[in-house]
Amino acid sequence: MLNFFSTSTIKQFFNEIYHLLKTADSKITESWHEISEIKILKSLTLHELRDFLDKFEFVQLKKGNYMEYIAIDKIQFVMESMRFLDLDIKQLSRLLDYAGFELLIKEILLENDYNVIKNFRFSDKSNFKRETKQERYEIDVIGVKKQDVLLIDAKHWKNRDIFSSINQAANLQYQRALALKKNPETFSKLLQSLLGFNLEIKKYLPYNLIPMMVTLEDNGIKLNDIQVPLVSISNLNAFLQEIFRFCHLYRTIRVKKIVLQKRLF
Repeated sequence: MLNFFSTSTIKQFFNEIYHLLKTADSKITESWHEISEIKILKSLTLHELRDFLDKFEFVQLKKGNYMEYIAIDKIQFVMESMRFLDLDIKQLSRLLDYAGFELLIKEILLENDYNVIKNFRFSDKSNFKRETKQERYEIDVIGVKKQDVLLIDAKHWKNRDIFSSINQAANLQYQRALALKKNPETFSKLLQSLLGFNLEIKKYLPYNLIPMMVTLEDNGIKLNDIQVPLVSISNLNAFLQEIFRFCHLYRTIRVKKIVLQKRLF
């Protein structure tokens, strides 16, 4: 009889799910499967199954069409499976589409104590739009921690990108960062939505806007031609943990003043 809480059994469980997800639709972030599709679970009673699945964050039983299904949160699966599978996060990220890739980046930032927002859109109300001929912007993922504001453009390109493509994308991300700085009310509202209505927001002035790219593939180049960081998903966690050591090497934009809005009750 299998010991269902042994390391080898858990590895087998994760491995079965990985191969199941490889054939699933990458656009779906929660994948539902019949219990019979996971061989290692078929011999368990419903009570044993619930007890086993309760040990993991990424999976739970859900009822549909009068039967129980295994519901797998693919983002959480990627985060948890690195402890048990001989796969790196780049390989696991291939289970996701571009939207799932953004969610994975958000989850990694949260794990590193950042306040995070995804798909932040804003209008440029400054004169900068005359220079750029662009009025609307979107930033895939924004993470704020103390004085650092990471402005992330996520690229889930599955081929090794030629430098010219990623370099151009990084330059456009820098333009988005400049546009955000030139709209102080928008930036201030962004901070307050992430950090709350408190005067401590001013404590971290000046804020450092850090435009950056996070890519699926590692093209071997760490900075673009204007020093915008190019970070592969495999290196993102290390980048976040060491950012204080290398921030002086990156193209940053300082914001020295913010406009705090009072909360109306």
